[in-house]
Amino acid sequence: MAADMLSTVVKPIHREGYKFISIFAAVTLVLFVVWQPLGWVGLGLTVWCYYFFRDPVRHVPARDGLLVSPADGVISLIEPAVPPAELEMGDAALMRVSVFMNVFNCHVNRAPIGGRVTRIAYRPGKFLNASLDKASVDNERNGLVLQMADGRKIGVVQIAGLVARRILCEVQEGDDLATGARFGMIRFGSRVDVYLPEGVAPMVALGQVMISGETVLADLTSTEPRRMAEAI
Repeated sequence: MAADMLSTVVKPIHREGYKFISIFAAVTLVLFVVWQPLGWVGLGLTVWCYYFFRDPVRHVPARDGLLVSPADGVISLIEPAVPPAELEMGDAALMRVSVFMNVFNCHVNRAPIGGRVTRIAYRPGKFLNASLDKASVDNERNGLVLQMADGRKIGVVQIAGLVARRILCEVQEGDDLATGARFGMIRFGSRVDVYLPEGVAPMVALGQVMISGETVLADLTSTEPRRMAEAI
């Protein structure tokens, strides 16, 4: 029981976070020496930094055809859109589902479905609020194309946000990823867009809270129309 309670508080940390947590902790020690109230503020920020870089274990649905959320956060956009040109996925509009991550979400990104990474394309840009529609066009971004066993492709785009200043991609072209596998992260507050194959409807709704690697975003085998929801 004690171990279960501890695991809800203590989470594994992404290796990208160790240097930042160390810096926050060192500054906090100095602040305690300078003025104790400032030290407590620093301690709170250090705890926040620790949780920002958390990398918890996720339980990925095992059934074939299920596409899961690539990020923790909230569904901010669901609309047809042409994938970024650098992904070379054609000029036709595909259904785009956007997951917005605030600074309190876990920022480790996971593959929405298993497949081979056939393209990775980085594009520099602005740092607008990632919840805005034009962030997909104007902001710094890094895109991946995942090709499934049946040949269909899915686009996944990491988009920097208002305070995000680094997009980390930890995979290379030619890598084979399993559904829910970690492929990168974004510091600090950002968005991930997913471009679904033609004819595939999202099984999520605007405002829905997502858990990366766990929440089902779409079912490639389903003929169900786009799912709607209402706030209650």
